[in-house]
Amino acid sequence: MDVEKKNSGCTQPESCVEPTGSKEEQLSLISWNIDGLDGDEQPERARSLCSYLTEYSADVVLLQEMVQAYMRFMHRRLGDAYNFIEGGQDGYFTMMLLKKSRLRLLDHHILNFSKSRMMRNLLVAQVEFEGQKLSLMTSHFESCKVNSAERMRQLRLVMKAMSQAPDDQTVLFGGDTNLRDHEVAAVGLPGNVVDLWEQLGEPEKCRYTWDTRANTNNEIKFKCQFRFDRVYLRRASGDGVLQLEPRSMALIGLEKLRCGLFTSDHWGIYSTFSVTRT
Repeated sequence: MDVEKKNSGCTQPESCVEPTGSKEEQLSLISWNIDGLDGDEQPERARSLCSYLTEYSADVVLLQEMVQAYMRFMHRRLGDAYNFIEGGQDGYFTMMLLKKSRLRLLDHHILNFSKSRMMRNLLVAQVEFEGQKLSLMTSHFESCKVNSAERMRQLRLVMKAMSQAPDDQTVLFGGDTNLRDHEVAAVGLPGNVVDLWEQLGEPEKCRYTWDTRANTNNEIKFKCQFRFDRVYLRRASGDGVLQLEPRSMALIGLEKLRCGLFTSDHWGIYSTFSVTRT
């Protein structure tokens, strides 16, 4: 990656919990709001994004704020390794990348958030992994403090979708939720859904994915830190089903590029899960 480490104020990402087992015994995931809407130094940031995705080679990549220019560039760079699933066409949208050598796409659909004023939706994919079905989800919840009620409504819809998936399927959600902690507390998570960060012991160095104290891409007068980007897991139940257990989490995109910007105004989340069968 074309980076200038000495000016970044950040260190190389380290896993909050060390992964165990061989690569074949794990599933890896990246969730990242890539800020495709920002036109500043877009070519260099797009190249950096592809470099990160190539370096980490995650099985599942969940992206938010994708735009057509980024998507065309990524198809050229990553199309041989990944299948692309788009959560929209116009403006900005979500997108999934599924590693061809590891997952087989079975079906996908989009659940629109009918009251969203920002074209937000839930992208859902059914995939086959290690001979069993998984359900993958990503979304970009309503932005800005004033839209708290709609954002919480979207969280409820996602939790309902995760809970209602077939019992024998593991469900993974990753996305830019824009959630504040008090909003999650007000809605509550179903008993069968866990927050990856909480499950791994709430590691402080992985707490904030929107951190304007460290990330200088935006000129924001009042510096703030939020855990906007989250990963949720609903485990499968039943005999002989595939189980995913959280093993590690790291923030990525912490290196400043030579152009003076970071890859995105959000840090990305890279996580791994051990794979077992009950």
